[in-house]
This record gives sequence, C-alpha cells and structure tokens, in this order.
Amino acid sequence: MLADDNGTFLTAVRNFLRMLPDVSVVAEARDGRTALAMALEVCPDLILLDIVMPEMSGLEVAQKLREINPESNIIFLSMHDNDSYRAAASELGAIGYVGKGDFVVDLVPLIDLLLAAKGELQ
Repeated sequence: MLADDNGTFLTAVRNFLRMLPDVSVVAEARDGRTALAMALEVCPDLILLDIVMPEMSGLEVAQKLREINPESNIIFLSMHDNDSYRAAASELGAIGYVGKGDFVVDLVPLIDLLLAAKGELQ
C-alpha cells in the first residue's frame, strides 16, 4: 500500500513497484486519515508511508496502526531525512526509512528482506 500526498511521487513509486516481481500495489492514499482507513480495510503486507501528509501525519498513522495491528510492516518514504524523524520511525517499529531521492536504490533491499522473512514464516 502507498500513502503520499504528492501525486507525482505516488505515481513514480507505483510505476517502479510494478516492475518488481512478487509486488503489487493494493491501495493508495493521499492523506493520513485515508491511509489509516485503507490499511485497516485491506491489511497490506507492507505500507509505504510518507511522514508529512494532510489530515494525519505518517507518524500518527503508524502509531494508530501499531495500537491496532502491531504486526504492520511500515517503511517510511520521506523527503525530510533527519535524525528526529528516523528516531521516531524506529520507535514506531518501522522496518525502514528511505529518503524520497533514494527510493529506487534503497527500497528494493528492504522489500527483499520482507519477502524473504515472509517466505520463512510460511
């Protein structure tokens, strides 16, 4: 699932993910409240979540998801790459934090780790 208020970036990530085997986008949201509702409805294996969004921040969405479903897999994608956001993401149990400028390089290894862990659990 993708959640980002920047439509151009959302399209870029969706198109990139379409090229990866074993990956499909099951839902998209452009604000935090919609992201939370969709995540609870579709229960995706992975949520790619922007930090700064209208309605609710990605950090707030992640906190609510942790309360409801502690097993949620979240990777934050953000143009705000700083220590405080990284620390907050880590405290919320995110499996990764990727700068938007580096998503093509940094996202694939994290997805591969998640897919490998999922395979080991089956």
